Amino acid sequence: MGTLSYTATVSIDGYVNDATGDFNWSGPSDEVFQLHVERMAAVSTEVLGRNTFLLMQYWETEPEDDSWGEDEREFARRWRSLDRMVASSTLAPEDVPPDRGRLIRHLRLADLRDIVEEAPREVEIFGPTTAGDAIRAGMVRDFRFFIVPKVVGGGLRALPQDARLDLRLVEQRTFDNGTVYLHYRSSEA
Repeated sequence: MGTLSYTATVSIDGYVNDATGDFNWSGPSDEVFQLHVERMAAVSTEVLGRNTFLLMQYWETEPEDDSWGEDEREFARRWRSLDRMVASSTLAPEDVPPDRGRLIRHLRLADLRDIVEEAPREVEIFGPTTAGDAIRAGMVRDFRFFIVPKVVGGGLRALPQDARLDLRLVEQRTFDNGTVYLHYRSSEA
């Protein structure tokens, strides 16, 4: 049986993108990216929404030039080896080829419980909209935040406004670029 985690890169004021939808300010430094590569070793399954699925298609095919370094190739290898569940009511079945994920039209909490129960390791739910109901329901055990030293003033919140959680800090790290990594564990999940 797996556990459920939620990871987000956020501004100091708690947003994953700004009011225009831009998140380019959140790009990881090499040092931060290395931690992303390392943490993927514990993950067996990703649950993601349409936008994140489309964004992560970048990792499906290695570029023909030498623009990827060793860390990028390793992240892509690990990404492609994951079981991926794509929660979307608008993607067509042909948009999610079987080798790239399983399409779930409407992700219910019962579906998510089954996914976690069947997973051999950690299940990461990716994206605040997709994760919202699970966060509110207290299903998420681990919260990992990469706090970028930027204030964006509005946009898509990393956590649901009405979430109430008791968390304890289990790991923290500060990177040279000012990004802070905080890993919290829920006392409820």
